[in-house]
Amino acid sequence: MPYRWTPDHRHVRTQPRHDTSEPLIRLDIWPHRSMPNTGFKAAIWLLFVAGCLPVLAFIGTAAFWVLLVGLLLTLGALWTALRWSDRVHLREEMRIWPDKVELSHWSTKGTLKQWSANPYWIKLHLRAAGGPVEQYLTLSSSAADNGRAVELASFLSPEEREALRDDLAFVLGQLKSASSTPAGSRTKAP
Repeated sequence: MPYRWTPDHRHVRTQPRHDTSEPLIRLDIWPHRSMPNTGFKAAIWLLFVAGCLPVLAFIGTAAFWVLLVGLLLTLGALWTALRWSDRVHLREEMRIWPDKVELSHWSTKGTLKQWSANPYWIKLHLRAAGGPVEQYLTLSSSAADNGRAVELASFLSPEEREALRDDLAFVLGQLKSASSTPAGSRTKAP
């Protein structure tokens, strides 16, 4: 899945801590990448080997150098195009503390949008239809931002958004139950 919880979301520490500079848990979300690093290396090597086969037939002639330069330019262009396409930094990051949730969204142009709210007041909404995408996932917190809703992970598939909603509902539920429990009877989540 193109999202990762750090640490694992099933083991949320709900006990109060003295150091609140680090979040309890962090969620990183990114779109699917068409070619992972191993695929990138394989594509470059495959093109190099396939391009060398016809060039080798011209060893010792002037055409060899022309074809070799053409092959190297093609390899360079492919390398540059694939690396440039990976630089698109569309991603989202959610950091969760016992009393605050911060959502940061980086667009494809690198602009940053941020939203924060108290986890106790956050509501998750998953609209099956009627949104910009199928299974449209939004977060809202009427107490902090007058009902403003922010979208979450619109670049994921509908199934992945459903799974993310379930995971996020579990984490927020753990935080809400910990904050509503009397201070002396808090227990660590299993």
